[in-house]
Amino acid sequence: MAAVKQLVEDIAKALVDSPDEVRVQEVEGEQVTVLELRVAPTDVGKVIGKQGRTARSIRTLLGACGVKLNRRFNLEILE
Repeated sequence: MAAVKQLVEDIAKALVDSPDEVRVQEVEGEQVTVLELRVAPTDVGKVIGKQGRTARSIRTLLGACGVKLNRRFNLEILE
């Protein structure tokens, strides 16, 4: 699961202007792992993207990882 967390962190750091403020926290559930992504307030729009496309793309990657690891991943972008 650490690899998935690192993947989200690396993608977010590549997108934002303040990569040192990117934080990803894992919240493990029984069947779902929630990844909470925190970025600087000015970078939230960059992570979400136009009409949520960037966030949707990251969630698609998490879905593919989940199939491979037999686990569901959920991404929450926190302000």
